[in-house]
Amino acid sequence: MTKVRPLRLVTMVLVAAMALAACGSDGDGDQADPPGTTAAGGAGPSEEQELEVATAYADGVLAAYDESIAGAEDLRAALDALVAGPTDATLGAAKEAWLVARDAYGPTEAFRFYDGPIDDPEDGPEGQVNAWPMDEAHVDYVEGNPGAGIVNMAAEFPEITTDVLESANEEGGETNISTGWHAIEFLLWGQDLSEDGPGARPVSDYTTAPNAARRATYLTLLADLLVEDLTGVRDQWDSDGGAYRTEFLADPHAALSSIVRGIGALNTGELGGERMAVAYETKDQEDEHSCFSDNTTADVRNNLLGVQMVYTGGYPGASGPSVSGLVAELDPDLDATLREQLGASIALVDDWPTTFDRMISGEDDGQGRTAFLATVTAIEDQGTTLAQVADLLGIQVNFEV
Repeated sequence: MTKVRPLRLVTMVLVAAMALAACGSDGDGDQADPPGTTAAGGAGPSEEQELEVATAYADGVLAAYDESIAGAEDLRAALDALVAGPTDATLGAAKEAWLVARDAYGPTEAFRFYDGPIDDPEDGPEGQVNAWPMDEAHVDYVEGNPGAGIVNMAAEFPEITTDVLESANEEGGETNISTGWHAIEFLLWGQDLSEDGPGARPVSDYTTAPNAARRATYLTLLADLLVEDLTGVRDQWDSDGGAYRTEFLADPHAALSSIVRGIGALNTGELGGERMAVAYETKDQEDEHSCFSDNTTADVRNNLLGVQMVYTGGYPGASGPSVSGLVAELDPDLDATLREQLGASIALVDDWPTTFDRMISGEDDGQGRTAFLATVTAIEDQGTTLAQVADLLGIQVNFEV
């Protein structure tokens, strides 16, 4: 889910991405030159090579979603334990389970942005899984409004059910998020009203507070829905008859185009633009992706790991020919450049001097803002190289989201 604003920095990033990544596109969607050729008409990968890379990618997507589902199932178990026996300890364990599961999910965002199973415009669940930003008052009480949200609006929502939560998601506005990672995050941490740490929802919200039972029901239903949605996406990639996998592999060159578009759009339009440049420009904590838990630094890192994972073929529990291998055969220097950039951008995040929210809100010449902007610039440069990779492979895409 993206947040679009006419901001100077994010516009600059997106314009650069489109100019460098369009590769001759006429604006009617991603295109591809014939298999075995590059955009310049030279020799490119063979269809057999493209199929090998696409097959390894499909195996890797399946493995990555398996890992994400395992994390979501562990989270569901922790939430069940919290609801069954609300204590500071079970609340803390549920928060930790959310953080671990979120780490497994983050790299899978590299499988988006080409209308695959996760974000198919007709039935893809991405908006139900990971939509943001979120108007907290759509779900539960907020500062100054103790009766806000589905949890507390018993007259309007007499019974909290999965159907109610799905119907309420983005109902009346794109920030009216009622499901997914960030709804769970909010119900665990509460609003982040502190400059020095995450939200601090008390465990009494699940014991003696008004509507504690409704809040608990809401939380457990969210966990069930998250597992169900991720499982539905995973099954489309199943190596034994997954419907989307079969369609994906039927056209290896189009598959390769989707692979490159996925990592390019995540890197440049979504992460470098919407998630980072917007936050840098506004200095607003509400533009932080995981703002309730202050986990956004990990979100950024895991998205970058996803780009690196797809390019190099370093999937969890799966391996095979990679995009990097195709590029290395055609232009070893370009491959080396991108590999170096991928490692360097992750290292920049690892060296951030403080949390995401503190960096964006600091002085422009301060250590945090300077480090943050250097990372945005590195991601933009990485996007430039990804555009050159697309051109080398005879792929015409843009990285706009």
